[in-house]
Amino acid sequence: MKVMVLVKATKDSEAGVMPSTEMLTAMGKYNEELVKAGIMLAGEGLHPSSKGARVRFSGTRRTVIDGPFTETKELVAGFWMWQVKSMEEAIEWVKRCPNPMLTDSEIEIRRVFEADDFGPELTPELREAEERLAAELAAKAAKA
Repeated sequence: MKVMVLVKATKDSEAGVMPSTEMLTAMGKYNEELVKAGIMLAGEGLHPSSKGARVRFSGTRRTVIDGPFTETKELVAGFWMWQVKSMEEAIEWVKRCPNPMLTDSEIEIRRVFEADDFGPELTPELREAEERLAAELAAKAAKA
């Protein structure tokens, strides 16, 4: 099962406070463990929402909203993409993570949809198109 692990933002991360050398070292070691265990597919930190934008959809209308966004507890400061055997395995790995923030923080784990989760609405033609795109992405990643 594939999961996205979301590091929730804090006032400090939204203010652009950078991690210390000690934190970067601890996270580097943790990421190394994830890679050696074969579960880490990707992982990145995100700039504060003040450097971001949102696009709101309403029918055919699109409205761009520039950051910063006020609800810090709803924002994401970073993420990992993991391939794990179960949600329990993901939880155990997150419990081993160094606290990614200077203060109390939260990390959220969300399961990623797989083709079979969509049922009959994902027709054989749509499934084939998805598989073709996945192959294209894999080929591009291999070249990078």
